[in-house]
Amino acid sequence: MNYDNNNIFAKIIRKDLPSEVVYEDQDTLVIMDIMPRADGHILVIPKSACRNILDANQEQLKSCICIVQKMAKVVKEAFNADGVTVQQFNESAGGQEVFHLHFHVLPRMDDLNLRKHDGKMQDHSVLKANAEKIRAILK
Repeated sequence: MNYDNNNIFAKIIRKDLPSEVVYEDQDTLVIMDIMPRADGHILVIPKSACRNILDANQEQLKSCICIVQKMAKVVKEAFNADGVTVQQFNESAGGQEVFHLHFHVLPRMDDLNLRKHDGKMQDHSVLKANAEKIRAILK
């Protein structure tokens, strides 16, 4: 599979583009989704290049899924959520839009539907405030 080193997540990992980072280790980066479908919607991204789950190696998958679990617990607590949705898409037919492996982690409330993916970016001050809630639990 072809990997584009200029995809938006590769640029964020290289710090060529800004992002609201909530967690980082040597293998993964966790950022706020700029078009969140729920308050606290984050993305878990491996720092090394891979297009999606179909070409990821075992180390990339292990590091990502461990952080997905950790962050699912954190966002559930930070947003007093009733549950958590984890999503991961592969190739265009599977709904993938950015071709760098990433996992969506969304805190969920029983009585609140996900917002529509309408392409509108969230105000940065809202993303920053939500990131602070997450970082406060991580401390």
